[in-house]
Amino acid sequence: MNYDVVIAGGGTAGCACAYMSAKYGLKTLLIEKNIHLGGTITSGLVFPVMKSGKNQINTEFYKTLISELKNLGGQTDYLGNSGWFNPELTKIALDNLLKSAGADVMFCTEISSAKNNNLHVTALELKQNILSEYNNTIYSNNILSKNNENLSVYIGAKYFVDATGNCELSKILNCNFLDDKNEFQPASLRFIMSGVDNKAFADWICKIDKDRDVTTCEVIGGVTHFSTAYTWDSDKNWALAPYFDDAVANGILKDADRNYFQIFTIAGTNDSVGFNCPRMLKRPDNKADFALSNDLIEARQAIYRLSNFCRLYLKGFENAYISNIADMIGIRVAKRIKGKYIYTKEDLITGKKFDNPAVISDYPIDIHSDKKDNSTLLKTVEYQLPIESLMSADYDNLFVAGRGLSAEFEAQAALRVQASCFSMGEAVAKYIVQKLK
Repeated sequence: MNYDVVIAGGGTAGCACAYMSAKYGLKTLLIEKNIHLGGTITSGLVFPVMKSGKNQINTEFYKTLISELKNLGGQTDYLGNSGWFNPELTKIALDNLLKSAGADVMFCTEISSAKNNNLHVTALELKQNILSEYNNTIYSNNILSKNNENLSVYIGAKYFVDATGNCELSKILNCNFLDDKNEFQPASLRFIMSGVDNKAFADWICKIDKDRDVTTCEVIGGVTHFSTAYTWDSDKNWALAPYFDDAVANGILKDADRNYFQIFTIAGTNDSVGFNCPRMLKRPDNKADFALSNDLIEARQAIYRLSNFCRLYLKGFENAYISNIADMIGIRVAKRIKGKYIYTKEDLITGKKFDNPAVISDYPIDIHSDKKDNSTLLKTVEYQLPIESLMSADYDNLFVAGRGLSAEFEAQAALRVQASCFSMGEAVAKYIVQKLK
């Protein structure tokens, strides 16, 4: 099989790229290793989409997704932010959009190898784990495979896009990466609690916390929505601090459990709350075979402790329960490719202009830390990201869209958010369309 463009990774950047490529008439394939699209929004429970400025570009797909979710009852405009999404309904919305655009989507599929000719990627070898109870044999491209075996297929294309988040395709192609100098941001394992009396909590938290940079509330269509936060950093007089202090003193929480706590209501529900926590504070240890597994176990234990804390201390959570734990870690920074242009912190903070911007944003440099009083949230001027930072320096037909872009650590910390990833995916699609039309 041959395509105009093949995109690896069906998250925010990958879906935007696939939708726009197909809409503009390119034969498009989107490869996703999981059973649904959405990446961080759906598997990672990362919502809402953060606002990223008034002058964003490449927003057609994002606006279309908002419209589709609104039709499904899974979108809310909260205090001027239209990116409050329902993660489950987002799975359905993305299916609908990719189908309507005419893009092919291949789920449960991973890339096992790639072919290249000097500076040109020519084909990917894909493997699907076929688990059919009904078919004894499966045919694809004249390859015969028995049931429950891996089916290997080669896919050719004119252009390839790595939207995996961790540069998985670029690793297979032995691309060069930026030296991370052991720079690190903690990942998060998000979760949802349901059975919450949202109005009771909103009334209570707004009464005890007058800081509207931390706690907000709005009634939309008769449904109460809110957002609030607390961290162990001492940069604010956190209204929830006495409750966390007491919980730690009484052994309900561990000290590390309170390093970061942020909660939001969820569009399309009236009793569910999404948690942007707990943070996984340990730095990756590539030498320890069970390090990640142990970290995940500890994160789920922290979720259980936090749920108990909420029931005991927060008004409206008395009858709440854990209804969902993310099946994807919320990773803030990972591998970053070396592109045709390496975007710098200086470029960002000076608002450097470029001939072919892929993103325009003013989202701050947002660096989470594993240590107290060491996180960064630096406001910036409006800045632009050039399309060249999404182009591999090693191959002339390979792009990277999403958090694996070619950028310095501090610059990536501002560009990793979903709104910018949507724009990156769309920008890559438009660039490829111009090249092929």
